[in-house]
Amino acid sequence: MTAAIPSTRQRRQRRKTLSDKMIADLPRRKAAYFHPDPELPKFGIRIRPKGPGTFTVICRDPFKKQRWVRVGSTAEMKVAEARDVARSVIKRVEGGHDPFPPPPVRPDTVAAVIENFLKRHVEKNKLRTGDEIRRVLNTYILPHWRDRPFAEIRRSDVAKLLDAVEDKHGPWVADAALATLRGVASWYASRNDDYVLPFVRGMKRVPKDDRKRARILNDDELRAVWRAAEEAGTFGALVRVLLLTAQRRDKVVAMRWDDISPDGTWTIRTAVREKGNAGELKLPEAALAVIKARPRFVSNPHVFAGAGAGPTNNFSRGKDKFDTASGVTGWTLHDLRRTARSLLSRAGVRPDIAERVLGHAIAGTEGVYDRHPYFDEKADALARLASLIERIVNPPEGNVVQMHEAAVS
Repeated sequence: MTAAIPSTRQRRQRRKTLSDKMIADLPRRKAAYFHPDPELPKFGIRIRPKGPGTFTVICRDPFKKQRWVRVGSTAEMKVAEARDVARSVIKRVEGGHDPFPPPPVRPDTVAAVIENFLKRHVEKNKLRTGDEIRRVLNTYILPHWRDRPFAEIRRSDVAKLLDAVEDKHGPWVADAALATLRGVASWYASRNDDYVLPFVRGMKRVPKDDRKRARILNDDELRAVWRAAEEAGTFGALVRVLLLTAQRRDKVVAMRWDDISPDGTWTIRTAVREKGNAGELKLPEAALAVIKARPRFVSNPHVFAGAGAGPTNNFSRGKDKFDTASGVTGWTLHDLRRTARSLLSRAGVRPDIAERVLGHAIAGTEGVYDRHPYFDEKADALARLASLIERIVNPPEGNVVQMHEAAVS
């Protein structure tokens, strides 16, 4: 009797689907071998003499090059999961793509962008304002946005940040934070195709008419500020030296003990790429008295020492307390420089000497050809300034002369 020939349907029913149990029972051989999956062509498992098996896809790309792609280990995934991944891998390889889609790119955080900006722009170009840029970023930007994706910062976020800075530190500080943040964002935009700057006109907090300041302290305000400075510690000493030297805040703050010679000459440090400053100044006795009264620390070389080895930087908080103590408001530390310049004129100092005391560049051929250091003339100017401040602060009885506010360019 002739045996019945099984139908196609019967033969397919005898075809077994690869299961996790079957995989565990596959024999080990001396050499690795590939066991195909009957359910999904081009997919199977590679069995090694030792260790777990490896789900593998074997297919060809559009250029007919054979690709072996590891899908995963039997110790990491089940066969059903591996089969689903394999289908995607086969489709991608045969379509001319990488077997797996690239992992999502983690967006740059604000902290990461700022760190890169400081390294590749500020430090690389040796910006002389680098310390101030770093201070503004660390004080006003990073505490609010450190871990936020930089590209997701929107206009409303900037407005809220500036509101917070303005409420706590005032509109001038808010505008400084805005300018620094705009610099970081512009640098970031130059390196990224799709980034859109979140700034528009009108975001500054100081009115346009107030940006060119003409504020000086009159005699009454000067007396109040000077007397409050006596009890205001480091900040008060800084205020007095700023008035007595007419120098920029950053230069006075950076003053070190070894910058001052035994005869009282202060050599102002020149930053990289700085256009110039007052150079050497013979300090008046009043300024030296304030400086010599400052405590000296072995671990900190600065006259106005702050935490660690650096100079003080507690300007905003110190200024707020100082305004309350003195009763004088609406002025900035830079206004002291303008006040001192006005006092130099009042004391009879020639304008060109006063400008040299401030470290301003002298225009025209005089600035180009006259290389005289004017050391004695500047020393005399500062002595006159100190003498005038003393007369204002401690006027002879019945001889109080008011100093009227005036705009000084």
